[in-house]
Amino acid sequence: MHAAVLGAGPAGLLFALLAKRRHPHWRIEVFEQNPAGATFGFGVVFSQGALAFLERDAPDLHAQLAARMESWPMQRIVHRGEAVDVDGNGFSAIGRLQLIQFLQRLCEGQGVQIRFGARLESPPQADLVVGADGLNSTVRQRSGFAPRVEWLSNRFVWYGTVQRFDCLTLTFRESEHGAFVAHHYRYAPAMSTFIVECDEPTWRRAGLDRMDDVGSRAYCERVFAPDLGGQALVSNKSHWRQFPLLQNAVWRVDNAVLIGDALRSMHFSIGSGTRLAFEDAIALDRAFGEAGEEVPAALAAFERGRRPVVEKLFAAASASSYWYEEFPARMARFDALALAYDYMTRSGRMSPERLRAQAPAFMQQVDAAGLST
Repeated sequence: MHAAVLGAGPAGLLFALLAKRRHPHWRIEVFEQNPAGATFGFGVVFSQGALAFLERDAPDLHAQLAARMESWPMQRIVHRGEAVDVDGNGFSAIGRLQLIQFLQRLCEGQGVQIRFGARLESPPQADLVVGADGLNSTVRQRSGFAPRVEWLSNRFVWYGTVQRFDCLTLTFRESEHGAFVAHHYRYAPAMSTFIVECDEPTWRRAGLDRMDDVGSRAYCERVFAPDLGGQALVSNKSHWRQFPLLQNAVWRVDNAVLIGDALRSMHFSIGSGTRLAFEDAIALDRAFGEAGEEVPAALAAFERGRRPVVEKLFAAASASSYWYEEFPARMARFDALALAYDYMTRSGRMSPERLRAQAPAFMQQVDAAGLST
């Protein structure tokens, strides 16, 4: 059995590792267009419950990753200079490059061949082709997948900073040009992710559409000066972008299947992109564990088990992204506590009852203010 995996991100590497462990006789090749050591962005984050699936399905990997992660038991929302903590809403984070290199070492130790700098015009010949090659997937260009993309109007840019933050925090600030929000959290003892987002009119009024990297960072450092503590923002291919909501009507064509961001994109506001990449990899490996080397049967089983879960989470992520599309109006309407409550219930999945069970201290404040009625 020859399996070709396109993309050496979390989805592709984890599938290659698990499949090679389960089927040592398989020849598994991972093709990555970038050179070794190259990665986009800074840290990635997992919700407290998001790692439970990894602990269940790959406990040794979970134990090794947990030792490398920064973790905290709550989330914080800052608005009009006031901080509101949401207890019970914990997260863990790790540097994206650190995560990828960890998985690469494990893959290579199992005998998986990783070919860096492999820019393929089309998928290679193999018994199984796994498209884990992200939003610009080569595999997805094969006829039949029927992708659909909706571009959000907000602009965002992914920075880092040496400023250390206590927990995953959403900080809402205003400049003379409009409203901004930063998603920030530490992913290493001395390094944090700092994503800045604003609506398109604010982006244009501020001149960010015309600024170079130095000017853009300087502007954002000024907006978030109270939060950065005098520290600078750091770039890593940090460009202002719009977020694409990608879906595929078809998940598999012949012997090819999509996983991770090649299959669908989840808005970063719910912190589920890497989690879903991992879950896809685990589910695809499990499907081959059940079907053996029967590729059509395994791919059908993978889609049958994963599609309902993915579609439910995609709906929640889309609702969250639309909340951000309207965040300037919500900033104007709500104080810090009301904004935090509105944010926590934005996806429609978190009822007041569920939130009381998860975050009793936060909901005590919400109920005392009469916001949940």
